Amino acid sequence: MFKEKAAPNMHAFREAALSCPIPAAVELIGEKWAFLILRGALNGLKHFEEFQAGLGIARNILSDRLSKMVAGDILARAPDPSDRRKVVYSLTPKGEGLMPALLALRQWGEQWGHGVPDMVLADSRDGKPVRKMCVLSHDGRELKLNDLIWVSAENQNPLQAAAE
Repeated sequence: MFKEKAAPNMHAFREAALSCPIPAAVELIGEKWAFLILRGALNGLKHFEEFQAGLGIARNILSDRLSKMVAGDILARAPDPSDRRKVVYSLTPKGEGLMPALLALRQWGEQWGHGVPDMVLADSRDGKPVRKMCVLSHDGRELKLNDLIWVSAENQNPLQAAAE
């Protein structure tokens, strides 16, 4: 059945909220156009004109969002080697690290009726769709909300975590 959970310690909850990485991440990437630009970059868009045509975004909004994503180290901006008059935007490792979050958000939208899945992401090796994003335990079990607790990072044994 359900585990009994103690009422949260509000002081500890507030302290954790103030140091939580979610607000900073949302500030950088948490609006529609930023997500669509990220989606475009993950799908190979590289030039300003490609983003504008592919997204139907106003030039000033696109310019602003691209600048913020470059400043946030999500995208890198460099001259196009084939045409030095153009600029190429490419994902940084930090930007590529957003792929699981973007995919989880898309899958959530599909599951809850926010858009029609006309295309699915598949493994390039065999063409089979990728699995639904989920939270996994250290041993590979799928975890639900009731299976989770927060623990202090300082109470974790780094040697034990590295060995697992």
